[in-house]
Amino acid sequence: MIDEQQYRQEVESTHARRMAWWHEARFGMFIHWGLYAQLGRGEWVMNRERIPIAEYEQLAETWAPKEGFAREWAELAAQAGMRYMVLTARHHDGFCLFDSALTDYTSAKRGPRRDLVAEYVAAAREKGLRVGLYFSLMDWHHPDNTRCLEDEEARRCYVEYTHGLVRELCTQYGKIDILWYDGGWPLDATGWESVRLNRMVRALQPEIVINNRSGLPEDFGTPEDQIAPAPDGRAWEACMTFYDGWGYTPGEVSAMSDWLIVDYLRRVAQGGGNLLLNIGPKPDGSVKDSAATALRSAGLWLRQYGQCVYAATDPFEQEVMFVGAFTRLGQTLYYLVHHRRWPGTEMAIAGLRGTVRQARLMGGQEVRFTQTPRRLVLHDLPERPPDECVSVIELLVEGEMRQVNGMGYY
Repeated sequence: MIDEQQYRQEVESTHARRMAWWHEARFGMFIHWGLYAQLGRGEWVMNRERIPIAEYEQLAETWAPKEGFAREWAELAAQAGMRYMVLTARHHDGFCLFDSALTDYTSAKRGPRRDLVAEYVAAAREKGLRVGLYFSLMDWHHPDNTRCLEDEEARRCYVEYTHGLVRELCTQYGKIDILWYDGGWPLDATGWESVRLNRMVRALQPEIVINNRSGLPEDFGTPEDQIAPAPDGRAWEACMTFYDGWGYTPGEVSAMSDWLIVDYLRRVAQGGGNLLLNIGPKPDGSVKDSAATALRSAGLWLRQYGQCVYAATDPFEQEVMFVGAFTRLGQTLYYLVHHRRWPGTEMAIAGLRGTVRQARLMGGQEVRFTQTPRRLVLHDLPERPPDECVSVIELLVEGEMRQVNGMGYY
């Protein structure tokens, strides 16, 4: 048996080097896409509606992704300022978007008759984006999916099949940058033999980074539907979606917005994390117009103001105020203000400790200011917000910076 402590030490010894690009990337595209897109009721539809396997399998014969879908994703990701992509190579329904010698339940042998992962990998590389593959350990299609809990022979069969699929993903497409596990039920790390599995992955892909959902800490944590820095200081990535679920749904509760994307990026930068933002394409691979429009608009904003979320990773104590919030890079504070909350020609920021030496609109004019121990007041600002999405004020500071306002008035 492989010693888990020894394995963790091996992982930790190369962690900083392997993760360097990942920390710089900040922003990635998550793509939940599979047979379930045809039903338009989310990626859990097979489970939630208890669709019989034989009935669900028919979706594999009718699925017909359009040519060039992956190039459209990669182009959109690049326009949005994203620097990596993660595709669901296999979700919980067990259908593989890649060719496999272990099963014919794949896009290469059923309806599409194409290796969709291969198309995705090629498109991402063409745009200079890092390549990530999502892989669900759980497989509703496999006969041993629940039997493995009570039958050791079934567990071994299930685990060897799972390991075999992961091996194929790590050997068929050249360098893979991220392995993003999900769906750890019904086994734990011992049951999945995750140490053996991930040691194999790292032997095949020495520079890969792996998330924490195979039951081991690995390289980074994955808070879902929340932006929550890891309490132990480890690397973390918030995976977020703008839809009712992760897989395609035709209706929307609310449309995508560029300012919300920027706000997510501000919040992950503030906590030193990454943002993995899901698009949930239509059955043919098209991206919803609302998502594409918002992502392109956010990308335009990033081309002008990107440093305040890509590079600004230094956390400092602060209180989010109604008007805006900070990111920090060394002795520079960036104050991000939503366009609908721009206060006009004067803006006050309370409780800022440390000395402000200069204030200016990022990429623009200097701003006159006065500072007391209780308040920083910016004067003679433009009446209208300088940016139609999020405006940024840059403060050059010295001393230990923190923002502490407190509950009381003083």
